[in-house]
Amino acid sequence: MNTAIDAARYARDFPSLQFLAPEPGILELVISNERHVNAATESMHRDLAQVWRSIDTDDAVRAVLVRGAGANFSSGGDFDMIDRMINDEATLIRVWKEASDLVYNLINCSKPVVSAIRGSAVGAGLAIALLADVSIAADNARILDGHTRLGVAAGDHAVIIWPLLCGLAKARYHLLTNKPLSGAEAERIGLIAVAVADGEVLERAFDVARTLAASSTTAVRWTKHALNNWLRLAGPSFDTSLALEFLGFKMADVREGLAAARAKRRPDFERGE
Repeated sequence: MNTAIDAARYARDFPSLQFLAPEPGILELVISNERHVNAATESMHRDLAQVWRSIDTDDAVRAVLVRGAGANFSSGGDFDMIDRMINDEATLIRVWKEASDLVYNLINCSKPVVSAIRGSAVGAGLAIALLADVSIAADNARILDGHTRLGVAAGDHAVIIWPLLCGLAKARYHLLTNKPLSGAEAERIGLIAVAVADGEVLERAFDVARTLAASSTTAVRWTKHALNNWLRLAGPSFDTSLALEFLGFKMADVREGLAAARAKRRPDFERGE
């Protein structure tokens, strides 16, 4: 017997995020920090890492739709969190563990996840957008890993899934050069599942979530589990990339990268600060 999703409980347990239960079986998770393009604060980063464990064990949830509030998905980690990671060893260690948990908990969550990508999707926010089982993006969405521009290695999620989705050549190009992609281009190279007009993203994402919620529970979840063994095989490569990313937070380049991001200018890594 199906039970109703308790969205209020999720809001209590993970207060930095917003939750809705718009239809039976569908949990809507909203990344909301619109003043800062839905950047992930420290509390939000922690909640995004841990929420998938609760979803996994909630019998009322049959599918998840994740989106950003307003016109954007997420601009990644906020500058204050990055600054504390640079200057405080305890923060760096904690966020490293959360970054690992975010990826593995989402991969291991048995419930199918659909992402609705509008506007900017960067860094830690992009990790959720692309690790979702089905990713729906606006044609004009702006998809950017962002790490090398900050002055650290592409960690988060990129090494575990970009080469599998779009091939090693395209992954190298976009992760090394930090060139952004539109949603239309991301669909063309296989980085996302479907690109549609901006005004159609949520409707299409909900259509997919409804299909998944109405499908055989075991068929969908076991198919997801088997498919995600491809990602588990890449676990050692991901672990290495994450370790190298966080090593970079102790180097001079990240200080210049953060200063440049705050000043909205190009970083000068030859000069540094």
